[in-house]
Amino acid sequence: MYQLDIYRFRTSTEYEYKFVGNYGAKGEHRARKQKRTPEYIEKQNQYQRTKTVRHLIKANFKEGDLWTTLTYSDKDGKTIKEVSEDLQKFLKNLRYQYKKAEKACKYIYRIEIGSKGGIHIHIILNRIPDLDRMIQRLWKHGKSFNELLDGGTYDRLAEYIVKQPTEQQKKLLKTFNEDAKKLIRYSCSRNLVRPQPETKTYSRRTMQTVFNNDLVPEKGYYIDRDSIRRGINEFTGYSYLYYQEILIDNGQQGIPIRICECPLCHQLTLEAVQCDCQRKKKRGNKHISGHYYQKSKARKRIGDVPGRMRY
Repeated sequence: MYQLDIYRFRTSTEYEYKFVGNYGAKGEHRARKQKRTPEYIEKQNQYQRTKTVRHLIKANFKEGDLWTTLTYSDKDGKTIKEVSEDLQKFLKNLRYQYKKAEKACKYIYRIEIGSKGGIHIHIILNRIPDLDRMIQRLWKHGKSFNELLDGGTYDRLAEYIVKQPTEQQKKLLKTFNEDAKKLIRYSCSRNLVRPQPETKTYSRRTMQTVFNNDLVPEKGYYIDRDSIRRGINEFTGYSYLYYQEILIDNGQQGIPIRICECPLCHQLTLEAVQCDCQRKKKRGNKHISGHYYQKSKARKRIGDVPGRMRY
C-alpha cells in the first residue's frame, strides 16, 4: 500500500508518495534487509528537521516578513546562558509591542556560533508596522540586520536554520560543554500553526499509473523541477516520489512534466535529462538515445531486473 500526503500552503502544495506496507506485501517483492547505518539515520533525521521547519515557515510566514540577524559587539564576551537571557528579554519586550499593535508575535530562531567563535542569533518574525525600528531599539547588545522573505519555497532557508555545525565549529562548541546543545537546535513560538497533511491511500497498480504518466499540476500552478525527488528506498526496496507545485501569479496553466525510464538501467529521470549510464557512454552499450516510456514490456520485467523500480 502506498500513501500520498498533500500539504497545502498559501503559495505552494507539496506531494509525497511513500510505501507504508510491511515487507513482503501482496504483489511486492521482498527487499533484502539491511542494517540502518548511523549515517543513514542522521540523514533521515536531518531531512525530517528540514521538512518540519519548511512547513512551519510556509504555514505561518509570508512574503515581506523579516529574516533578522542579531549580533553582539566585539567587546561583549557573552556566554551561551547570558545570550539566552538576552534573547528572552528581547522577545518579551517584542511581544509587548505586538500586543499593543493587536497582533500575535510569531517567530523561529536559532542561536549560532560563527567560524571565529562569535555568537549571533537568526530569527524569523511576522511583520508589523515599524518592526525594523522596534528591533533596533530593543536589541541593545550590538547590531541588527533585516532582510525580507521572498515568498519562495523556503527550502534553503529551512536547511540553513537546521544545518549541522562544521568541523571547525564543533571544535569551538566543545568549550561550551552542556550549553552547546542550544547552538545546534532551533526554537519557535508556541502559537505557530503546525500543518497536517491530507492523506490518500493507493494500491500498487494505481502507483504504476502515477509513475508511468506525466505529472500534471493543478490549474494555476507549475511543478518545481528542482523539488522532484524519486528513487528506491535502499532499505525497503520500494519506490518513492516527492514534488512541489508553485502558484502562478498570472493564473496560467502549468506545463505537465514527463518522468521517463531508461530502457537499460531503468532509472527514472525527467524528460531531456540523461541517466547515469547514458552519461557514461560505455562502448558496446546499445543505448537508445533519449528516454521514452516503457509500458507493457517494462511491467512484465518487474522484479527480474536488478535495481528496477518497485511499485
